Amino acid sequence: NARGMSAHRTHTLGAFVRDASTPFYGHLLTAFQLQAAARGYRVVTATGAGSFPVSEERRALETLVSLRVEGLIVCSGALPIDDVLPFARRIPTVVSGRPETDPAVSSAYCDERGGGRGLADHVADLGHRRVAVLTVTPSGSLTQSARTDAMVRRLRARGAEVLRIRSEDHGADPEDLDSFVEQVLRVGGVTAIMAPSDRWAVGVLESMRRRGLRAPDDLSVTGYDGVAPLATEMLGITSWRQPLGLIGRLSVDDVVDQIDGRSTGVTHNAVDGTLVPGRTAARV
Repeated sequence: NARGMSAHRTHTLGAFVRDASTPFYGHLLTAFQLQAAARGYRVVTATGAGSFPVSEERRALETLVSLRVEGLIVCSGALPIDDVLPFARRIPTVVSGRPETDPAVSSAYCDERGGGRGLADHVADLGHRRVAVLTVTPSGSLTQSARTDAMVRRLRARGAEVLRIRSEDHGADPEDLDSFVEQVLRVGGVTAIMAPSDRWAVGVLESMRRRGLRAPDDLSVTGYDGVAPLATEMLGITSWRQPLGLIGRLSVDDVVDQIDGRSTGVTHNAVDGTLVPGRTAARV
């Protein structure tokens, strides 16, 4: 009987990654693959690109399960937990890369609110008292929503005036932020812009460049994530670095321990990020 059970094992993990073309998800996927190999498993992946409806994400998870994966790693900033739980009841599952504290499923993630507060403290410590924050709704991204909300709250707690602008009001396209930058300039008096990610920050910097503006001379700019290729000294983006290698290892270890019967129950591994001072944000 034991030989029969062993013969039917696939030693395969299924990883759903919302958009592997972005640095955040790409680095996480690499971390999954490296740690899975170290634990004697392989990874099959389902991923979207750009705009990926939640209905398609659910279908992708069904596809992975149909491939007889032994465990599932879900890495999406948009898929509601209610859509993940049915899979977690069927096979060992971990939600990776986003704050998730549901008591029925394990998770590994960077403390988004702690990161948002830490980056906001840095901006406030530089003396900025009128700051524009490009915020994201939970339907757009659970991770970016948490961090930008934390930025707004901490800045206000520090006595700063916050111009809160929703990304959805500007097409939710990090490559085309002209209308957002135009709104910031039209309001006037803003000395710093906080973007929800490094990719959004680059969009802000590019829009500023087209107007003959530079950071930090004209406006300070911050991003978030702090991973290659945008985390380069050539760009020097002031950011908050997420330890994606560690998050990836914790995610794989958790799901493999569940498969092998070594798990002690549901765990929520929240890890701290680190400030990347950069040179796109400076003292007023």
